[in-house]
Amino acid sequence: MTTVSLSVERVDDEIRAMRMDYVQTHAEEIYDSLTAGRAKYLRIDELVRAAAVAYPGLVPTDEQMAAERSRPQAEKAGREIDQGIFLRGILRAPKAGQHLLDAMLRPTTRALQLLPEFVESGVVQMEAVRLERRDGVAYVTLCRDDCLNAEDVEQVDDMETAVDLALLDPSVRVGMVRGGEMTHPRYLGRRVFCAGINLKKLSSGDIPLVDFLLRRELGYIHKIVRGVFTGDSWHSPFVDKPWLAAVDSFAIGGGAQLLLVFDHVVAASDAYFSLPAAKEGIIPGASNFRLSRITGPRVARQVILGGRQIRADEPDARLLVDEVVAPGEMDVAISRALASLDADAVRANRRMLNLAEEPPDEFRRYMAEFALQQALRIYGEDVISKVGRFGAG
Repeated sequence: MTTVSLSVERVDDEIRAMRMDYVQTHAEEIYDSLTAGRAKYLRIDELVRAAAVAYPGLVPTDEQMAAERSRPQAEKAGREIDQGIFLRGILRAPKAGQHLLDAMLRPTTRALQLLPEFVESGVVQMEAVRLERRDGVAYVTLCRDDCLNAEDVEQVDDMETAVDLALLDPSVRVGMVRGGEMTHPRYLGRRVFCAGINLKKLSSGDIPLVDFLLRRELGYIHKIVRGVFTGDSWHSPFVDKPWLAAVDSFAIGGGAQLLLVFDHVVAASDAYFSLPAAKEGIIPGASNFRLSRITGPRVARQVILGGRQIRADEPDARLLVDEVVAPGEMDVAISRALASLDADAVRANRRMLNLAEEPPDEFRRYMAEFALQQALRIYGEDVISKVGRFGAG
C-alpha cells in the first residue's frame, strides 16, 4: 500500500469517526427532523435517502449509491459503511431506534396491494415464494428451485410480502415455511429448505446492506417474532401468529438463522444445519444474538466460530428442532404440529415467551451494532477474496 493510499485511508477514518460522533450525539434530533417528530414511519431505505437530502455528507446520495450498485463488490467504494454508521446511531437511540423498528414492522405497500387478491383466492405466486392458504394455514413455499433457495434481494422482498399477507389475512391462524422441490441437478426432485445467502450475488455486488442484510432482519424475520405493527387494537399494536418451519435436506446460513425464530421446527432425519460464518467471513444475521440462548454458549461458538455442522440425527440437533422424523413421515408430522399450534392460548403465550426471550431493547441494541459491523465485514478483504473465488467457481 502506497503512502498516498495510507494517507487517504487515514482521512477516511477521521471523517467516519466524526460522522459516528455526530450521529451518536444528535440521533434523536436527526430522526425527529426526518420523521416530523416521529409522525411519519420511514423504512430504513427511505430513512437513509431522506438523510442524504437533509444532511448532505452524512450518508451517500442516491447518485453515489447508484454508482456503487453498478460495480462488483471488490470494486465498490464502501459507501454502505457510512449507511451503517448512520443506522447504528439511530438504532442506538432509544426513542428513534424503537420507532424505526416499528416502522419496519408495518405492512409493506406491496403486501397491502396484494391483500384483497390473497383474501379472495388464497394463493399468491411470486418469483421466489409461493403462498397458499388452506384450512387456516398459510403455506409459504420457497421456490427458487434452480439455486437451492439461496437468498437474494428478490427472495427477501417476496418473503416479507408473504409473511405480511399471512399475518394480515384474518382467515389464517398459523403460518408454515418449507422449501419446495428442486430442479438443481444435485437435488433434482427433492425438497430443500434454504442454502443461505447467494454468494455469487454478493461477489457481483448485488447483496446490499440496507435492502438485504438489514431488511431481512428488521423486516420479515422480525415480523415472524413480533407480528406486523398495525396499531388497530388496544389489546396489542401487533398482529402476530404461530409459525412452523419444516426442514428437508438442509438449512445452511440464512436458512439456519430462520429456524431460531419459529415456534416449532420439524426436520427430516437426513437433514443438517450449519452457519458457515467463519468460512464466508460475514456475521450470520441475528444468530449471534439468538443462538446462545437456544443451544448454550459452547455449541453456539462451535457453530458460528468453528463452522460446526449439526446433523438432524445427533443429540445436539434437538437444541435446534422440536421433532426429527423419517423423510417419508414429514407430512404427517407437519400436520400434527400445525394442529397443536392452532389455539388462542398458543398465540398469547408465544407473544409472552418472545418478550421474555428477546426483549425489544436488547434486540434494538444488537441490531445497531450489527448495522455497522456487517457493513465493515462485507468490504473486508477476506470476504471479497472468498466470495470472489466462489463467484468464479
